[in-house]
Parts: sequence; C-alpha cells; structure tokens
Amino acid sequence: MKKVIATGKTIEDAVKSGLAQLNTTQDRVHVNVLEQPSKGFLGLIGTKEAKVELEKIPDPIEEAVLFLEELFDSMGLAISIDQKQTKDAHMFNLSGSELGILIGKRGQTLDALQYLVNIVANRYSNAHIRILLDAEQFRERRKQTLQELANRLAGRVTRSKKDLILEPMNAQERKIIHSELQSHPSVKTYSKGEEPSRRVVITLR
Repeated sequence: MKKVIATGKTIEDAVKSGLAQLNTTQDRVHVNVLEQPSKGFLGLIGTKEAKVELEKIPDPIEEAVLFLEELFDSMGLAISIDQKQTKDAHMFNLSGSELGILIGKRGQTLDALQYLVNIVANRYSNAHIRILLDAEQFRERRKQTLQELANRLAGRVTRSKKDLILEPMNAQERKIIHSELQSHPSVKTYSKGEEPSRRVVITLR
C-alpha cells in the first residue's frame, strides 16, 4: 500500500498536496489527520501547518497488473499487457517477443499465471473478480486445435468401436471437448479421474 505524509495551511490543502503526490483522487484514499493547523501567537509566531497521512486504497486490477509487470521484469521479459473488460471477466492479453516461455506446454504456464494473478486481485477485492490471461490469442488457437482433435478422435471411435481416453486436461479444455461433441450423432463424452489427472473419455452412444 502506498502512503504519503503531506502538509498545508489547512487540512484541505494538505489533502490536495497528498493526492497530487499519489496521483489519485480522494475517493481512492484513506485520510488520517496527524496534526491540526494552528495560527500561533498573534497569528505569526509558532504557526503550524496541518499534517495528514494519505493511504491509497489498492485497486484489484491495478495490483494484478503490477504483479505481472514486476514478474516479467524479474524474468527480463519485455511484455506488454492489453486490458479489456468483458461481461464476465477482465481480459489481460500479453504481447511480446518471448511469449513461449509464458505459455508453456499446452498453455500450462499461462494457466498457472492466470491462477496466481486471480489470487492477487481477489486479495484486494470484497467481491469476486475473474481475470482471464491470454497471450496473443493463444487460447482461441488452442480452442480450435481441441475442437479439431475432438472431431478427429470421434471419427476414430466411430470406426473402431473402441473408447478413447484423452490426455489429462484442465476443466476449461475438457469443457471444449464436451461442448464440441455434445451433438455428435455417433459418440458421447464423459470425464473420469481426479484433478489434475482428470481425462475426457470418448465413447459410442
């Protein structure tokens, strides 16, 4: 949390000075009056200014962005974060020259980062906040890959009459497989196993 101590002829002046230092507005701070102003003897001798302490109220999204920026800086990565608000979540799209490190195998590193950044944001929020982390539309490309895989494997099950058990996937990726094949005329899907090794099974209807 950021704190500053500011002074001024009046409490209002001191608060204004502190807000300028924090580059924020009064609704984003807690104000603690440390010293009241006094005019002193005959209004001249011993004049004392007002002193206040301003503590900035952390914004969950700002804290999430700061967490990522500090992480990328410590890794020596030049990554920019593009933010977009959707109906259900805050979208953070990462762009840069070394995104492969942040995406990881099948997006596992990106998923881990998304988990951590949600923990950070919700630490500073009274209501639940959902942040989705992407890297130059990786998740959309991954979704298309999984949809193509689902249809290809459904064809294999239809021809062989044998069940197929897919590799372990997270809940979001399993949902893509289930959704893609829910209207398939020949196969159906279900999940089995425990996290993090839960798998999709494709079987005949």
